[in-house]
Amino acid sequence: MQISLADIKRGQEGVITDVSSIHIPLKLLEMGCLPGNFVKLVQMAPFADPMYLNINGTHLAIRKETALHILIEISNV
Repeated sequence: MQISLADIKRGQEGVITDVSSIHIPLKLLEMGCLPGNFVKLVQMAPFADPMYLNINGTHLAIRKETALHILIEISNV
């Protein structure tokens, strides 16, 4: 099932399938936010913004607005 990264729940993981590079800062792409990489939602801040993620072992905090432009395939864990 393919969904936006902004829609995952805490503890869910998946694989990034598509990134709209027009809306994603270059720094996130350089830090591994690329198709094929594994992503897991570690924690959400109050009001769900920002999201604290683990992407291939790298910990990132991104805004929900940015996460809307990243599509992932949820793992069946």
